[in-house]
Amino acid sequence: MVTMLHPIAQRLPQRGKANPNESLLDLKRSANSMHFLALVLGCGLINLAGTVWTLAATSPEKPASAPSAPLQSTPFVSGTGGYDTYRIPALVVNGEGHLLAICEGRKYSSGDTGDIDTVAKLSQDGGKTWGGLITVWNDGQNTCGNPCVVRDSTTGIIWLLQTWNLGGDHESQIINQTSKDTRRVFVTCSKDEGRSWAKPREITASAKLAHWTWYATGPGAGIQLRGGPHAGRLVIPCDHIEAGTKRYYSHVIHSDDHGATWKLGGSTPRDQVNECEVVELADGRLLLNMRSYDPSQKARQGATSPDGGDTWQEQKILAELPDPICQGSIRRLSWPADGKPGVILFSNAASRKRERMTVRASFDEGRTWPVARMLSPQPAAYSCLAALPDGTLGILYESGPNNPYQALVFSSFPLDWLRE
Repeated sequence: MVTMLHPIAQRLPQRGKANPNESLLDLKRSANSMHFLALVLGCGLINLAGTVWTLAATSPEKPASAPSAPLQSTPFVSGTGGYDTYRIPALVVNGEGHLLAICEGRKYSSGDTGDIDTVAKLSQDGGKTWGGLITVWNDGQNTCGNPCVVRDSTTGIIWLLQTWNLGGDHESQIINQTSKDTRRVFVTCSKDEGRSWAKPREITASAKLAHWTWYATGPGAGIQLRGGPHAGRLVIPCDHIEAGTKRYYSHVIHSDDHGATWKLGGSTPRDQVNECEVVELADGRLLLNMRSYDPSQKARQGATSPDGGDTWQEQKILAELPDPICQGSIRRLSWPADGKPGVILFSNAASRKRERMTVRASFDEGRTWPVARMLSPQPAAYSCLAALPDGTLGILYESGPNNPYQALVFSSFPLDWLRE
């Protein structure tokens, strides 16, 4: 079954319009983008009129009805806009109710090191179309990335936590302490709904211990706590690797003064976890959902915090959430109200390899996940969920017909679509 979705063909380079002074690299990017278009055409995802089609995540017994079928658009296509590859999505709704999509723009290759910038785009129509590319952070040939975004509902400021390293330092060198520098933590913010960004300031001293080597913020999104003694706290999920043991753990950092300062929270009691996201539960606890390297089972891990992220406990494998050892996203869609349960959402590539982007719903505060629906059977990897102002849910995720890193795709749909 196929579902017609939003046009993206106009976002790809057009033949015959190359600048005569275009560099070989730009020509390579144009060729790569045209190759991506050819792949998409070959898979039946775009017809010649420019209409996007995707293999919808529907089963024969549950066809998606036209009124509730997902909207889809493609804000970032690798090989366009001056970047070889776009990766690592982060998604947030700004104070105007508009969507802000953030990611890494990898200049010369798809690799995790080298010249990498943080970039963004805004959508003022619910994700149907996207504005021009916004540069959040460009530090020359160095690596700026791992975006993790949170909006302070009190001040309206959008905070973006990121990491930095020298472009010539590789992850393995940083872990082995043979690199020229190390992994550093930075924060920037936007006071105009994501249109412009302050100069990033370093917070490594308060966010990273001296014996940690590798470090990553998020990626994806953080949260602001709603209730309890830590109401208003901004919480950012992170991970790190220890120098001596080379064990890797998840942890959080937080701000209790609306982003002015950031402090280190608790780490997980056991290792073999890293990239993570966090959600506040109805009883005031926090739930950390983590990428797991436990060889006993390819599934997510979870841990809870009774004190706003200062300590973590009850770490366990979440067998109901299969995972190919990849990033995932967890987000609250609604709180319990009027006798109805709250809804928490989870997204990941629910397979033994990076494919089959799937969204699940829990109606018992993350204990079980009885509702699940696949968005696409295509290759897919990282994702970021957001609760939208109209009560629907949005997701920005990596996908493509040939590999997961050909585009960042946005999709939105109502909860009822998951239940069909």
